[in-house]
Amino acid sequence: MSEDLFGNSTPEPVRSGPRGGSLDADHDRLPLAVRMRPRSVDEILGQQHLLAPGAPLRRLASGDTAMSVFLWGPPGVGKTTIASVVSRSAKSKFVEVSAVTAGVKEVRQILDTARADLARGEPTVLFVDEVHRFSKAQQDVLLPAVENRIVTLIAATTENPSFSVISPLLSRSLLLTLKPLTDDDIGALIDRAVSDSRGLDGRFELTGEARETLLRMAGGDARRALTFLEESAAGAAADGLEQITTEVIESAIDVVAVRYDKDGDQHYDVISAFIKSIRGSDVQAALHYLARMLVAGEDPRFVARRLMISASEDIGMADPTILPLCVAAAQTVQLIGMPEARIPLAQATVACALAPKSNAAYLALDEAIADVRAGRIGQVPPHLRDAHYAGAEKLGHGQGYLYAHDAPHGVAAQQYLPDELSDARYYRPTDHGREAAMAERLRALDQLLGRVR
Repeated sequence: MSEDLFGNSTPEPVRSGPRGGSLDADHDRLPLAVRMRPRSVDEILGQQHLLAPGAPLRRLASGDTAMSVFLWGPPGVGKTTIASVVSRSAKSKFVEVSAVTAGVKEVRQILDTARADLARGEPTVLFVDEVHRFSKAQQDVLLPAVENRIVTLIAATTENPSFSVISPLLSRSLLLTLKPLTDDDIGALIDRAVSDSRGLDGRFELTGEARETLLRMAGGDARRALTFLEESAAGAAADGLEQITTEVIESAIDVVAVRYDKDGDQHYDVISAFIKSIRGSDVQAALHYLARMLVAGEDPRFVARRLMISASEDIGMADPTILPLCVAAAQTVQLIGMPEARIPLAQATVACALAPKSNAAYLALDEAIADVRAGRIGQVPPHLRDAHYAGAEKLGHGQGYLYAHDAPHGVAAQQYLPDELSDARYYRPTDHGREAAMAERLRALDQLLGRVR
């Protein structure tokens, strides 16, 4: 694609040789992350669930099928890489467009050219990056071309296509969900970049500690890992060094590598301090430990999971709105990835730390579980038993049951607990936050149920 793609000129067909756009990896001045893009499906790291024999990604990359696909996944997992592999495998012209800058006119122009090329026997693969940024009108323009296979569409997005892509276009395409890359995947990519002729070509030695530092800082993002490696190599070269150490990395990218072992004491100590700071309502400390984990490369999804637990364990009914807020934050983290994921994590952390605290619901269930495990179970009162099967009436099941909606205040005074547990009292609300109002309601309900103490 020529540089004037988004002006008034006609896009140049790209056949063999240089392809243009971000996929042109044919000169040494390109970023390391571009130079190291796989040239075949066998070089793709991760995504094994899509790379098995006969799996969609392998069929797509082989060039033997003309299906249109949406690649959905967090940043740095290889969406553009897959497009690059397909462009090399498919015997097609390859056209790349960014949804950030392209308009309806430009898209129409590309499709008109593709239609003319197809009439001459030359199919087109159209790669649309950040397709979620396309308006409905732009997506509508793509629809006939996809439906009639004027182009093979490969669309990349970090957002759930179910919410950002029109249904007719999505239904005519295959949705492939890309999983985050593991540390093993990123590590293999770093090792390849250090030794491969397209990368550093063995000119530098990467120490084990420096490799671990890059893994932490990458946070599952292959592009970030290679960018940091490239800058570190440039820093080492400027200082006349042949070895890339943690100190070289710190100097090159202007950041201190936080000493943090994700499988060791630091991992457990910092997350423990994070949760205890939230429980103690110290928002400043909670944010410090959140920053410490994120800078060290902790998995943001792990942090999000712990926030959801804290929302129930430490806040509970004192503010029941905090749990759905943390669930929403976790879903956002999954959808957008780092570095933007730090924003919803900060929001959830502040909300949890400042919220009133209560573990009453948590303790209540634990007490109930303890009674059950101790054998304090008892028989379900006959009037509460199922009365919908033949013979239940003869057993007295359901007889005398009072329907709560027919009772005053919607509360039917009858026995609900088994006889052995008639005096049990598990939930003891605090006077913190919204739970104070629940404590008042519980006292009123106890009176209506005849459980006044």
